[in-house]
Amino acid sequence: MNHILKQYCPRIDFTSYEDFFENFRIDVPADFNFAYDVVDEWARVEPDKRALVWCDDADDERILTFTDVSRLSDRLANALWDIGLRKGDIVMVALRQRWEYWVTATALCKLGAIVIPATTQLTQKDIVYRLNASGAKAVIALDDEYVRAQMELALPSCPEIEWRILVNGTPAEGAAAAGAPAVEGSGENIGGDAAGTSAGGSARPETDGWLSFERMLAGASEDWTRPTGEAATRNDDIMLIYFTSGTTGPAKMCEHNFVHPLGHIITAKYWQQVQENRLHCSVSDSGWAKFGWGKIYGQWIAGATVFAYDAIRFNPLELLRRIERYQVCTFCVPPTMYRFMLQEDLSSIDLSSVENYTTAGEPLNADVTKRWYETTGKMIREGFGQSEGPVLLATFPWVEPRPGSMGRPSPLLNIQLLDAEGAPVADGDEGSICVTRLKEAYPPGLFVGYYRNPEATETAVGGTHYDLHDVAWRDPDGYYTFVGRNDDVIKCSGYRIGPFEVESALVAHPAVLECAVTAAPDEVRGSVVKASIVLARGLTPSDALAHELQEHVKTTTAPYKYPRIVEFVDELPKTIGGKIKRAQIRTLDEGGSWEE
Repeated sequence: MNHILKQYCPRIDFTSYEDFFENFRIDVPADFNFAYDVVDEWARVEPDKRALVWCDDADDERILTFTDVSRLSDRLANALWDIGLRKGDIVMVALRQRWEYWVTATALCKLGAIVIPATTQLTQKDIVYRLNASGAKAVIALDDEYVRAQMELALPSCPEIEWRILVNGTPAEGAAAAGAPAVEGSGENIGGDAAGTSAGGSARPETDGWLSFERMLAGASEDWTRPTGEAATRNDDIMLIYFTSGTTGPAKMCEHNFVHPLGHIITAKYWQQVQENRLHCSVSDSGWAKFGWGKIYGQWIAGATVFAYDAIRFNPLELLRRIERYQVCTFCVPPTMYRFMLQEDLSSIDLSSVENYTTAGEPLNADVTKRWYETTGKMIREGFGQSEGPVLLATFPWVEPRPGSMGRPSPLLNIQLLDAEGAPVADGDEGSICVTRLKEAYPPGLFVGYYRNPEATETAVGGTHYDLHDVAWRDPDGYYTFVGRNDDVIKCSGYRIGPFEVESALVAHPAVLECAVTAAPDEVRGSVVKASIVLARGLTPSDALAHELQEHVKTTTAPYKYPRIVEFVDELPKTIGGKIKRAQIRTLDEGGSWEE
């Protein structure tokens, strides 16, 4: 039995959802630190246990054991300490899915520094805002032409930055001594003292104010001791800050403390159903909370091996081929990716190794689940949550998936649907999804506030419950169905219409690739339903097709919900994180202007 899980979960196996819900718990120890208590502990107990199998578009490959990650992170912790980085300092890390991210995140955890994961898609404006709003002292970035250009445009406007470090992806001279993982095509575990190789020449020297990650790693000592006293981390210290990709207004800084990784035991073990020593693949850039959900914390606590395919661009067929080649066991991608994969010839790919499919990040349309089941013989298990916490609702192992449903509540959080007055709603009625009883037992994994924003923190988690501002309803069997964000629910002729239900009806039509349903102003009704639609490959817009889609919605859901306005678009406005900006569509329809 997984000895690490057993340290924190007195009971691991359950006979039913009711048993799981009533009896699962996490015992949080004093001064938990993921880097020492999980990564280093696996390295101590099982030195050859694989932590990461990594590959990229160029067929470069790295396989890191927990011993590799432990040693490399010790070196990096020493290197960062030597330049002056200390506990509590904030570091922005923009490395896409490079294997160095896992080493960097572990090293910063050992130091007690605070990591801000950042996507490599950020522009100069995004970078300036994030660095100055957080007061970050260092940047660790990928040596990519676009990333470096945006960073160098931004950094002169960020006076608190003291160190900038560039990851070139190639070993510096002497890197063999640093224990860099080697390249190998066989998939065997070959971590240890061999140096990796990659196209592009030697590592970049220190230049233009940038330090070389590779040279720092090669020159640092492997002798690192867990800090004590004031330098040691405590459970209530801040470990991680996510900039939430809100659809309106500037992104907020969501704080997670050192207990946060333990909350993802539920995410990995009981929703994604990862298996010890087998490969789990979640598709996510390291800049998103989805990465923390699926590519490091809960997976490593559960003893699974993380599989990472560092693709420059999403290619559904190539991703499917990697699943087949590497024999991925558990798999999680956003619903949009499932839709794109369904447009490929899945019969040409052997997906028999995959035992569990999951999805999160946006609501999953029932039609996608049905089509995936018809094609693969397996259902997709939906999960729901935010950057502010681990999985909150999910289709757990004992819960039969129901297309269109998010599943049932996690036992880790006290989930209720509340009305505007804070009272629980009855089955079948809509309510706001809330985490309740915060004063009684604050759940591990839930965010602890918004950095440098005490007013927003008090509003969000200073009372008896945390309101996610997402609307759902519950059926008599306890399954929850997503309706929409509070601001996205459409009020038309006295009806309340959830955009997700109309969107689900639309994407069930083969002509629709993706869509956004919003309220558009109307002189008579106040608001009417509008659908902004991206058509499937090879189709062209027409009035006849618009009418066909309207009739399709009338026969698929309640007729009054059909979109009176159909607009065909080439793409939908989205946040950097891929969330549809319905607020932008509404603002432009109302004659306003939209500024990022």
